[in-house]
Amino acid sequence: MSTPDLPIDASVPSELEIPYSSLEYRQHQMFPRLSPAEIQSLRRFAKPMSFKAGELIFETGHVALGLFVLLHGRVRIYSRDSFGRSTLVTEHDDGHFMAEMAQLSGKPALIDGVALTDVETLVIDPDRLRALIVADAQLGEHIMRALILRRLGLIEQGLGPIIVGNGDDARLVRLQGFLRRNAYPATVIDARSDPEAVTLLGGMTTGPGDFPLVFCANGNVLRAPDEAQLASCLGLVPTFEPSHVYDVAIVGAGPAGLAASVYAATEGLSVAVFDQRAPGGQAGASSRIENYLGFPTGISGQALAARAFQQALKFGAHLAIPGKVVDVSRQEGIFLLTLLDGQRISARTVVVASGAAYRKPTVPDFERFEGRGTYYWASTIEAKLVKGQDIVLIGGGNSAGQAVVFLANFARSIRMLIRGRDLNASMSKYLIDRIGSLPNVSLCTGCTLHSLEGDEAGLTHLRVRHEDDGSDEVLASRHLFLFIGADPKTDWLASSGVELDNRGFVVTGFARSEHGLSEASARYPLETSVPGMFAVGDVRSESAKRVAAAVGDGAAVVAQIHAYLSQRAAAPVQHV
Repeated sequence: MSTPDLPIDASVPSELEIPYSSLEYRQHQMFPRLSPAEIQSLRRFAKPMSFKAGELIFETGHVALGLFVLLHGRVRIYSRDSFGRSTLVTEHDDGHFMAEMAQLSGKPALIDGVALTDVETLVIDPDRLRALIVADAQLGEHIMRALILRRLGLIEQGLGPIIVGNGDDARLVRLQGFLRRNAYPATVIDARSDPEAVTLLGGMTTGPGDFPLVFCANGNVLRAPDEAQLASCLGLVPTFEPSHVYDVAIVGAGPAGLAASVYAATEGLSVAVFDQRAPGGQAGASSRIENYLGFPTGISGQALAARAFQQALKFGAHLAIPGKVVDVSRQEGIFLLTLLDGQRISARTVVVASGAAYRKPTVPDFERFEGRGTYYWASTIEAKLVKGQDIVLIGGGNSAGQAVVFLANFARSIRMLIRGRDLNASMSKYLIDRIGSLPNVSLCTGCTLHSLEGDEAGLTHLRVRHEDDGSDEVLASRHLFLFIGADPKTDWLASSGVELDNRGFVVTGFARSEHGLSEASARYPLETSVPGMFAVGDVRSESAKRVAAAVGDGAAVVAQIHAYLSQRAAAPVQHV
């Protein structure tokens, strides 16, 4: 297998890593002018196209033909919202190329491009664009850097769909998080305090149940949509060719699934990746990972996931995010995966990388506060909500420690609850030391959550039980962060017949001999009880629940998939 592919440039930002003000100093990287030699190099991947003055070259909400290289003429790029209001992004002339990340993945354009003069261009469709980026490393680096920076610019300017609602509404926060983790720009307007909301809502009949409202660029207005409805309106839900058979279908786009997709695609396998929400999994919610090899100053889980996602796109993996797999079966050696929207996808192998779902506390009436003061991750969105407030966090693992260190920069105080006597058994020492130095963090050991209280707005008080003496402590807080572990997401495997351990994790490799199967039947270390189905990352039984371990699984499984496919191809045909 090939050596790991490094990020294009360690200094290249990924999704909200740098403020837009610093992008102003990188205009030469955002909008580079190609040299005659570079244009000549890419001609073999392109076809010529011409446009008349005033003609739209690509349009918001519609899939563009690809990346356009402007040979002669001038083109204006602008963003247009659902009310027809335009925001100038830039203007291009000879030698510039026109595209951003949507053109790499074949998704609907986020901007309009109109010819100011008659123009001559070269157009490179998404498949050929990916081939160019891989074939010409130096030119590919310039293009990828520009595409990433341009998407960052759109995000920082808030150019995209308009979301109107109450700033602390759990439904609005969830939609914000969904778009942010998918690197999709949007404008968020608080219906209670932003004067623009009055203009937007003028003439509309709305009630509390309608919020948040989403104004899509195509003119549609969504009332209190879920993530799937929003994704459909924005054109993010992909379609598949029913007759195509992928070499590997990867279910889950956390560190393990993304690693498998990158390495499988670079090895020449045809790859489809599915995740119901966003790249990164639970790791994508980590504010800063400081013990991941190669990042001595740390990197946010979201930025790490964004880079891996961009690499997977670069090498041609077909990423269906959001795309929820609800069932998988095997017929005549081919796996059939069924999506929530009814689409069916065929694959020769399947990699189970669906990870784990956040565990919820077993306290009475918890569902009443779900999304109304309770959080399972700590991003900049949650940080804004808790600024200057007293918060409570439950959990003693590394994810909890990373969240505490991050939130301590915003909250007035953090009360950290753990069952154990100290953090030594469950948290890395560098995090323990850092938490110990934070003046606004207090640790409650031997403490468990006993009950929750609230009002119409949500959570107001928590009752905490001190196990040592059985006494209770009441904490006033509207914000509870939960990092108490996770349960494997294997419900979609119910009809597959795959073997699970007594905790519901997928059993793989030689560990299967402990569950009644012979070692001889475990042909590959990461293969499950179903031939051709592999499991990696947190969902795998006995795996180390660490980002690095998940990435290692994702890289290692590709060689085993190759071996399985080779063995299958060499097997004699059975005649009936």
